[in-house]
Amino acid sequence: MIKSKKELAVLLSQLKTFHKPKLKLEQYQTDSEIAAELLWNAYLGGNIQKKVIMDLGCGNGILGIGALALGASEGVFCDIDDAALNLAIENCELIEGILTKKFKTSFSNCNFSECNKRVDVVLENPPFGTKNEHIDSLFLEQAFKLSKIVYSFHKIETKDFIINFAKSHGFKVIDIITFKMPLKATFSFHKKKIYNVGVGCFVLKKI
Repeated sequence: MIKSKKELAVLLSQLKTFHKPKLKLEQYQTDSEIAAELLWNAYLGGNIQKKVIMDLGCGNGILGIGALALGASEGVFCDIDDAALNLAIENCELIEGILTKKFKTSFSNCNFSECNKRVDVVLENPPFGTKNEHIDSLFLEQAFKLSKIVYSFHKIETKDFIINFAKSHGFKVIDIITFKMPLKATFSFHKKKIYNVGVGCFVLKKI
């Protein structure tokens, strides 16, 4: 059993990351410290333990796997990229081995809009929409269809838009956890080793 946020961050730092990330899908790796902060917040809020969790657009599975490590009853992983989904499966098996615990999981290789399983909580770090405009709001809209509780990362500069968008869909922003998210140089056009982007994890609840 994971007993602290620090212990969770150390565990998640052992996950394998993208070998050849796809620019079109904006496959930037979620930092393990930030993932642990979000998950620990959700855990303390009663939104992890014994809950069915969906990691929507799961990438390497860091959010869903972290939730399972904290006692989620089931993890549902969805991603359009089969390589990412295979990585999530591999990482899940890795953490099962470390914790000597078998997780209840399902993995779906599909577009986020085709993920239709109702769950207790959706966790997502969607693309920010730099390559596919408005995809972040489309992810959020889909999450609203699947759960009454959503944790979703977005650029903090979009705060007002997210609040109003959520309201128009019958949801309320009940918390915003702010971060400077480090995006490591991943593609050839990146000039800096690390870009720090101001983001918020928006905690949203059905009104």
